Amino acid sequence: MSPPEKSVVEIVEVIRRSEQGVTHPFICRGDDDNSYFVKGVGAGRDSQIKEWIAGNLALTFGIPVAPFSIVYVPEELIELLSVEHARDLGTGPAFGSVEQMVTELSYSQISSICPEVRRAVLFFDWWIFNADRMLTESGGNPNLFWGPDTQRLVVIDHNQAFDSEFSNEDFFKLHIFKDCAPGIFDDLLERDHYTLRAEQALHNWQSIVNRIPEEWLYSDQEMTMKTNLNLDLLLENLQRFNNGDFWSRK
Repeated sequence: MSPPEKSVVEIVEVIRRSEQGVTHPFICRGDDDNSYFVKGVGAGRDSQIKEWIAGNLALTFGIPVAPFSIVYVPEELIELLSVEHARDLGTGPAFGSVEQMVTELSYSQISSICPEVRRAVLFFDWWIFNADRMLTESGGNPNLFWGPDTQRLVVIDHNQAFDSEFSNEDFFKLHIFKDCAPGIFDDLLERDHYTLRAEQALHNWQSIVNRIPEEWLYSDQEMTMKTNLNLDLLLENLQRFNNGDFWSRK
C-alpha cells in the first residue's frame, strides 16, 4: 500500500463510531484538525466510489454538499481499535466528509429553502438515481441538514446513488422536494437549463474517475477481484437526459 500524497488528509485519531446512517461512519480527526465522518472498507468499495463520483458531480452541478475528500488511514491507527472497528475502518484511502455545525432538516423547514436549490436537489437526485432523500409529513430520512448560523442547506450521503432498484413512482411520491417536479419537467426552459448543468458536470467525468483510489476498484485487500460497479454503465445512465423518457417521470 503506497503512502498518501502530501495533499491528502491523514487521519490521526478515531474519536468514535456514529450510530446513525446505514454505514455507521467513523468520526475521526484529521491532521488538518478537522473532524471527519469517515467511510472505510466496511462501508463497501461500491459505496465509497459512489460517494466520490456523486459528490464531485454535485459540486460542479451546484449542490450545497458538505466538504469532502479522500483521507488516509495509517496502519498504526487501527491497532488501537477493536477487531470489528479495525476491520470496518480498514487502512489506506477512505472517504471523508467534514463534520458540519448543522441540525437535521425538518419537514416544516422546507419552505425556508430557496426554490432554486430545492429544484436543483430534486433534479440531481433523479439524475443520479438517488432514492435516499425521502421525507413526508409522516416522517423519513432525507439526509439533508440545515445550518442555523448560515441559514443554508447542507447535503450529505450519496452512497445509495446509482441504485439499480430505483423506483420512479416512489421517487416522485416520497422525495422531500417532490412538489418542485412540475416546475422542472413540465417547463421546456427549465429542462434546457438543467440539461446544460448536467452536461457541464459531466465534462469533469474523466478527471473524477481518474482520482478514484486504485484500492477502491477491488473488493479484496489483495486487489485481485474487481468490484461489481461498472463505471462505463454509470456514465451511460448519466447521459440519459438526452432521451425523452428521462423527462417523462415514468
